[in-house]
Amino acid sequence: MTKAEIVQAIYSKLGGFSKKEAADLVDLVFDTMKETLGRGEKIKISGFGNFVLRDKRQRQGRNPQTGDPIVITERRVLTFKASNILKTDLNPARSFAGGASGAATNGGAPAGTASGGRGSTNEGPATS
Repeated sequence: MTKAEIVQAIYSKLGGFSKKEAADLVDLVFDTMKETLGRGEKIKISGFGNFVLRDKRQRQGRNPQTGDPIVITERRVLTFKASNILKTDLNPARSFAGGASGAATNGGAPAGTASGGRGSTNEGPATS
């Protein structure tokens, strides 16, 4: 979804706003988010998720084409962690209550690992 599509959705769903006012509203929200993150503060949107700005230190890396060592400069990165409510809405068949996904089916191990094996759920009796 693009910014223009967000403006169009607000314009058509809310009514009472002109397209220019809807665009100004979207710009205001994004500008406020940028300013907040720029100050190093977290943004928590209930039922949606958290935006967090993290500082990464300088580190040693390699050029993947040549294999030559390079220095990766320090930088700030933006991370987003979806709330359990959003995860549940996006995956209605799965439940994220109680922590890690997959915990009820294969002991929390990722599919294809020793305890889960090829993503099996270890349900029911073994048949041959």
